[in-house]
Amino acid sequence: MTHQCAPDREDEFAIFNHIESEVRSYCRRFPVVFAAARGAQLFARDGTAYLDFLMGCSSLNYGHNPPELKSALVDYIAADGITHGLDLYSEAKESFLREFHETILKPRQLDYVVQFPGPTGTNAVEAALKLARKITGRSNVIAFTNGFHGVSLGALSCTGNRYHRAAAGQLLGGVTRLPYDGYFASALDTADYLDRVLSDHSSGVDAPAAMIVETVQGEGGLNVAGTEWLRKVAAIAKRHGALLIVDDIQVGVGRTDAFFSFEAAGLSPDIVTMAKSISGYGLPMALVLIDRQLDKWEPGEHNGTFRGNCHAFVTAQAALEHFWRTDSLAVAVREKGDLLKTRLEQIAQKYDPTRVSTKGRGMIRGIDLKSGEVAGEVVKTAFQNGLIIETAGPNDEVVKCLPPLVIGEDQLSHGLGILEDAVDSVIGSTMRTAG
Repeated sequence: MTHQCAPDREDEFAIFNHIESEVRSYCRRFPVVFAAARGAQLFARDGTAYLDFLMGCSSLNYGHNPPELKSALVDYIAADGITHGLDLYSEAKESFLREFHETILKPRQLDYVVQFPGPTGTNAVEAALKLARKITGRSNVIAFTNGFHGVSLGALSCTGNRYHRAAAGQLLGGVTRLPYDGYFASALDTADYLDRVLSDHSSGVDAPAAMIVETVQGEGGLNVAGTEWLRKVAAIAKRHGALLIVDDIQVGVGRTDAFFSFEAAGLSPDIVTMAKSISGYGLPMALVLIDRQLDKWEPGEHNGTFRGNCHAFVTAQAALEHFWRTDSLAVAVREKGDLLKTRLEQIAQKYDPTRVSTKGRGMIRGIDLKSGEVAGEVVKTAFQNGLIIETAGPNDEVVKCLPPLVIGEDQLSHGLGILEDAVDSVIGSTMRTAG
């Protein structure tokens, strides 16, 4: 069955085309009107089901409408629970903070305080940068090539993508960009380079307030930082008096198997930014985790009207209680991540390795097709056959898989089958290796 809207249904999108800004993007690749969602599936208005390997760009790690979270939210709303509370004390916030401390922070011996900024990832990054500059009295921030940290001006200054940066309409300063791990393949240890330019008073790189890094660059193309590189960067930051900010917005909350993506490296960052799946239900919510000794904010010095989304507190608390009190989810993510890795490698092995390869870690993995045009055709073909999947990378050349962490192996395999067929259909025999 072909999952594609017919040309005579164009009027179905008339209100969107007439009223909504041209800035919209995802809907252009997936031109249907969606009406419902459950688990790993989205349902169009006509009832057509699609497997969702986009999952709100990792905002729905537990799938659409997970029943345990939905039940908690419905009960809370039915009891006239507070919806919006600024930063007032509320029972919903109390329950979340207690669960987060007991289930996440305490077992990992992380002594963080929690800041609720505005409810998006870029809000969390803005707060983290502002705090680091306040603490250190420095203005420069080290960010890394291909990093993506948001599109508000401060976060955008740390974002590498030229297309997004150009939309600012002004110079974006206060950031020095240095090469991420593997940027020069094996020709240069970029952590050593970082240390060198910070140690050389004539390098032209000012002493930084902070270094902001993703352990896996989700939008930047699924580039994975090595454990040793991350440890070296953390040590370099400390040696040069800079704070280490880990942006865990897209790859945290279990996406790489552990709750935090930096756990495997044994890091304790000074500041951690979180959003996307922290609410567990797709509700807007963001956190800034701050080492207790670095909590130098004055009351109200950084605020926001929607930092008290009690509905998000309710679902976040329920998610921690249901999925993270044991290590069963992390174990399952490791197993499914291995399956995802194996299947993607099997697809890539059909073709010339200089033209098709795999990237990523855990359950954020993809196929690098070296061409945004080719990757776009694969996404289009996959959608026509019932799979929603997106691209990443500086030229949108990587087809990125973000299935829900709780997806069944049958659905995971089915979705990967659709992806494999799409790659084969688009690439055909022209890129296959000889023999």
